[in-house]
Amino acid sequence: MIRKTILLAGGGTGGHVFPAIAVAEAMKSLAEVDVVFCGTARGLEDRVVPERGFRLERLHVLPIKGGGAPRALRGALVALGATSQSFALVRSLRLSAVLSVGGYASGPVSLAAALVGTPLALLEPNSVPGLANRLLAPFAKRAYLGWGEAAGGFRARSVRRYGVPLRAGFGPRPYTPRGKLVLLVLGGSQGAAGLNERIPAVVSRVARSLPVHVVHQAGRGRDASVRESYARLNVESATVVAFVDDMASAIADADMVIARAGAITLAEIAAIGRAAVLVPFPHASDDHQAKNAEALARRGAAIRLQEADADVDRLATEIHRLLADDAARVAMADASRHLGRPEAAYDVAADLLALAGVGLRERSEGTKTNGIAAPAMQAPAARMA
Repeated sequence: MIRKTILLAGGGTGGHVFPAIAVAEAMKSLAEVDVVFCGTARGLEDRVVPERGFRLERLHVLPIKGGGAPRALRGALVALGATSQSFALVRSLRLSAVLSVGGYASGPVSLAAALVGTPLALLEPNSVPGLANRLLAPFAKRAYLGWGEAAGGFRARSVRRYGVPLRAGFGPRPYTPRGKLVLLVLGGSQGAAGLNERIPAVVSRVARSLPVHVVHQAGRGRDASVRESYARLNVESATVVAFVDDMASAIADADMVIARAGAITLAEIAAIGRAAVLVPFPHASDDHQAKNAEALARRGAAIRLQEADADVDRLATEIHRLLADDAARVAMADASRHLGRPEAAYDVAADLLALAGVGLRERSEGTKTNGIAAPAMQAPAARMA
């Protein structure tokens, strides 16, 4: 029997690549299927996808947004050439389905697949759909959404609100206040410099009256300068690292998280359930980080501060207030956990496999999926946004 092939198209940044990998790994655990990625040599997928053992087909595609009319025109012309290449790729792979994960690399091959009759699905982790997924929406049979706020950009019958697909290990963990307070700072993402520069001074002020220990992820090449900032301010209870290896445990161990508002970061916080202060990166495309943060803040799961308002004084005030109020943190953690969807990768994978006509393996009762005991896996019921 010939195994069916599903293509995951797109990439560029971790916000596109890592949810795609989570879905790919979930599909491989659920069924006998071949999974192929299609991206570019310029994106994060060029390194990460082969490292995870998946085949990567590369297209030559250039960004369209962010450089004015000349860049848009050049990007559009290159995309036309990539679409021609994509038709050949789609036919050679004999695809059963394509999942567009966003990013400028997703458009040509996803469009080519849809035009030859291959079922097309879209994965949109942000509250505001990206350009590629907006353009592909009329062709899509499925739109897998991280947040219901994005539903207006897609046909209602295609929408499945399954959440943002996450790697294994993220699951709900009840929060109970303890004696010493732990503050987790996620400064290694897009726009990290702003948080890295301000948070040491913020912690210095908060630590004058509260027993707080900070774990600060500064990002590659930034940890030394951040460590020096804490030392200069005589903050002794600070652990500064380039990257946190076990993010699930770090979030679970924290009393509160300070972060930008990328889709994966918010999904990870909500999957576990912790209070958060969010400062969206103001230059994110279509201001999607602000919309992501608002989706949590509106439900009592986080405090959202605009970049212009998030100076040292305001941050210190908000963080001190929350760290001093056990009940407020518990309520915020509970609201966050209520929004979490730790099984998103498996829900998306099961529905995508069904769309492709691929049967699922039998899974025994109590099999663990994303770190949580789950019943026998089957294609999930559609949760409409």
